[in-house]
Amino acid sequence: MEESLPQSRIAAARIGAPFGLHGELACFPTRVGEDALRAGMTVHAQDARGATHALEIATLRRHHGRALVAFAGVTDVEAARAFSNATLYVSRADVVLRDGEFLDDDLVGLRLVDPSGRTLGTVAAVQHFPAQDCLVVEPGGAFVPLVHAFVRAVDVRGGTVTVDLPDGLLDPHLADEA
Repeated sequence: MEESLPQSRIAAARIGAPFGLHGELACFPTRVGEDALRAGMTVHAQDARGATHALEIATLRRHHGRALVAFAGVTDVEAARAFSNATLYVSRADVVLRDGEFLDDDLVGLRLVDPSGRTLGTVAAVQHFPAQDCLVVEPGGAFVPLVHAFVRAVDVRGGTVTVDLPDGLLDPHLADEA
């Protein structure tokens, strides 16, 4: 069944190639998906064409360190191929965050402020890098590492991220003067 993807859905995994002969697929969960995905739940798979399908997870297991997923009604390799390279989305209500964790969408749009409350910019995006995640701050597109050394507090309800940044991090011209 094809349907539209509601805004309250969170990316939980990318689906890879079929595995075996019975419709299982390789599954590459996001950090959110590691905790949220489970057998019996309904997920939404968005395929490469942008079409979205509601699917029930029949099984989710690990094989040699790799996650494998099977969907109800998908029982052979040909049926499974239709979902290769799809992205799985879960309802926001199924997402469990640990203390100090935030969804990217929760951070985008927050005001970046210094300890005195002065606005420094707005979070335009979150970029994920191997060393750490970074806030992309506008204007200017500067990257602010999401680390305790810089980020003092995140108040999603209050709409702010309080940071204590070294001179020049947001404005490279100030770095030359420091």
